[in-house]
Amino acid sequence: MQETNKRKLCPFCRTPEPTSNEEDIKRLKKRVDAGDAKAIHNLGFNYSNGAYGLPQDYGKALKLYHQAAELGHADSFYNIGCVYMNGRGVARDMKKATQYFELGALKGDADSRYNLGAFDENAGIIERAMKHYMISVGSGCNDSLKRIQGLYSNGYVTKDVYTKALRSYQKYLVEVKSSQRDEAAAAAEEFKYIG
Repeated sequence: MQETNKRKLCPFCRTPEPTSNEEDIKRLKKRVDAGDAKAIHNLGFNYSNGAYGLPQDYGKALKLYHQAAELGHADSFYNIGCVYMNGRGVARDMKKATQYFELGALKGDADSRYNLGAFDENAGIIERAMKHYMISVGSGCNDSLKRIQGLYSNGYVTKDVYTKALRSYQKYLVEVKSSQRDEAAAAAEEFKYIG
């Protein structure tokens, strides 16, 4: 059992957690300098949100997302798509947003896949939307499961299809369950199992 006067340890790497925003950003930038795609993406996310004492800078965020995407980081394609979809620091461009969501989906990003499904559903292309949602729900996207539930409730999909989606989501939860994830989930809301 840890003593209360000791610094809390990260549930993943077991190093002491940073005690300040400056220390957190310093560690992140060290990983960025080493070419860590996730760190580059996270730094971009922090600039986008003005988090950890950084100024909000959409241009810098987009540049970092592109850098991480070039290294194959799937979430970065999703965030680039969101930048264009929402017009954050750039002109709103749904064609570019869709293009980046497609690239993210091809890299396995469940949120990109979900957005493609939502675009298709909104366009009335339910069959194609369901294909996106089913892939996404199998990767743990709870929002896709909710969309499928809504389509079932409104008579667009059968009970069998909805049941298949529920089973796929449950299978995902079983596959990712571990004692380490349980410890991380207890430590911070962002590590909870719900996607």
